[in-house]
Amino acid sequence: MTVQSRQRKRGKKMTRLCPLFSGSSGNSYYIGTSENGVLIDVGRSARQIETALKENDLDIHNVKAIFITHEHSDHIQGLRVLASRHHIRVFSSVGTIEALTEKDLINDKVDIDVIDSVGVEVCGMKITPFPISHDCREGFGYVAESSDGRRTGFATDTGYISKEMKTALHGCDTVVLESNHDIGMLQCGLYPYILKRRILSDIGHLSNETAAEYAAELVRNGTTRIVLAHISRENNIPELALQTSLCTLEQNGMKQNIDFILSAAPVANTSGSMIY
Repeated sequence: MTVQSRQRKRGKKMTRLCPLFSGSSGNSYYIGTSENGVLIDVGRSARQIETALKENDLDIHNVKAIFITHEHSDHIQGLRVLASRHHIRVFSSVGTIEALTEKDLINDKVDIDVIDSVGVEVCGMKITPFPISHDCREGFGYVAESSDGRRTGFATDTGYISKEMKTALHGCDTVVLESNHDIGMLQCGLYPYILKRRILSDIGHLSNETAAEYAAELVRNGTTRIVLAHISRENNIPELALQTSLCTLEQNGMKQNIDFILSAAPVANTSGSMIY
C-alpha cells in the first residue's frame, strides 16, 4: 500500500497540517482538525495570518493556542496583536518569554505560559518541545501527537541535528524540516562574510545537504511525509532543495509516493493545500 492510499483511509476529521507561511519573510503553521487546532509561530502580521487561515478554509476562532519557537521577528511578528485580539493562549520557553518581554514584543494582554519538557495538552493533541541550536535565547522545536497516535515534528532554525532532536523526531509520521540554503549559492552570494559564517555555523540554519541526509534517516525510522521549510530566497530555490533531498532518498533505496512523500512549504499558502 502506498503512502497516498494509506492517507485516503483516515477520514475527514483527522489531524492535518497546513503550512501558512515559510521562509525568512515569515513562518507559521496550523496543525489540528477543521474544528480546532494550534499555530506553530506567527511570523507575519495578525491580518496576514487571519487572511491565510481564511484562504485555507480555517477559522481563527478555532485556534486555541500559539506555540513560539524563538523570538526572531520572522516567527513572532503577529504575536502580540493576534494573541490579544483573539484571546489565544501562548506557550514558549523561559528564555524566549524573557527575550520577548525585554524587547517589549508582548504585553499584559498576552496570556503567555512556559512550556517545559512535559509538554501540554490542547485540542486533543500533546505538544512537546525539544531544544534547537540557533542564535536565539532558548529556541524550541515541537512535536504534536494527536489522539490517534500520529506525530508531527517541527524542526527549523537550527544549525545542526542534535541527539535531542533525533530523539524527539524519531518515528514522527510527518516532519517539517529546515532546508534553508545551498552551500555553494550561499558562499558565492552577496551576503556579508559575517552573515555567511553565522548561517553555516552550529547556531545557524540547515543546508540542503544536511537536510537531505537527515531526511533519509527519518524515512528509515518511519517518517512518511517530509516538508522542506524555511527555504532561503537568496541562497536557495525550492526545486534545488527538493532535488537534493530526493536524490539522497533515492540513493538510499527509498521511493517517492511509496516510502515517502516529499514537498516544500510555500512562502505563502493560498491554495488550501493540506498535509494529512
